[in-house]
Amino acid sequence: MQTISNDLLTITVSPHGAELCSIKDRHGNEYLWQADPAYWKRHAPVLFPIVGSLWDGRFRLDGREHQMSQHGFARDSDFTLVGKTPDETLWELAASDATMAVYPRRFRLRIGYRLASNTITVSWTVRNEDEREMPFQIGAHPAFYYPERGGDGLRGYLRLDCGDSFTYVRIGDKACAAPDRYVQELDGGCLRLDTSTFDIDTFIIDGGQVKTASLLDASRRPCLTMRFDAPVLGVWSPPHRDAPFVCIEPWYGRCDRVGFDGEFRDRDHVNILAPGEEFHASYAITIDKALDD
Repeated sequence: MQTISNDLLTITVSPHGAELCSIKDRHGNEYLWQADPAYWKRHAPVLFPIVGSLWDGRFRLDGREHQMSQHGFARDSDFTLVGKTPDETLWELAASDATMAVYPRRFRLRIGYRLASNTITVSWTVRNEDEREMPFQIGAHPAFYYPERGGDGLRGYLRLDCGDSFTYVRIGDKACAAPDRYVQELDGGCLRLDTSTFDIDTFIIDGGQVKTASLLDASRRPCLTMRFDAPVLGVWSPPHRDAPFVCIEPWYGRCDRVGFDGEFRDRDHVNILAPGEEFHASYAITIDKALDD
């Protein structure tokens, strides 16, 4: 585990998956879900080289079929610490015989965590070190404690910068994206979070509709805010479980659509790197309550 801190926040990152495991403010309040397996055994895994599920658990690359479990292998891989300063850590995963067996591309993935005031910036760099083009997806899956646990079922609100509504798709057969689109109305730009919000499972909000998402308490005061430039946002909590957390997930990728059986490069929301090229992306988590006295 590697820990960095300042006067407002302390964060901890594990080499396993280069996963952010804790965000605490100066009063000792924890914001990141602590991976109780009774609900969900992870904190904030990095999803790579796929986001979500593959139709029938398989994909085709170079005309050959390969198997991969949901969200890819990075979250279960051990990363190497390649840089550390008082306010930043940098982690690396490179292709190996084990990764080549399931994803035949040579790559280098770097994940950085930088702490400045009450904001954590998470950065990703993906480099194609293969002689062939490299299709991939990458995404974040951080889980945050609800700010409320009231008896009326209210857990807080999620304020989104998309106006009065958004459109989304749902999870269908084999944990893949169903074809229908839905409209979700918002109340003052806010999605109410309660014990029935995630009966549908996941809101998959695509098309770059949302770039800022703030988790609010019952009085609509901000607890934390995420900012990103990802084309897809996933919002999830375990359905029908009354879990004490919500996941706010910027994705450069998405699960297969129901029935998809094409090449990896033709999957929805895929990124493609030419040999030697790099992909760069980042998102930021601002702990608004960390400024409270």
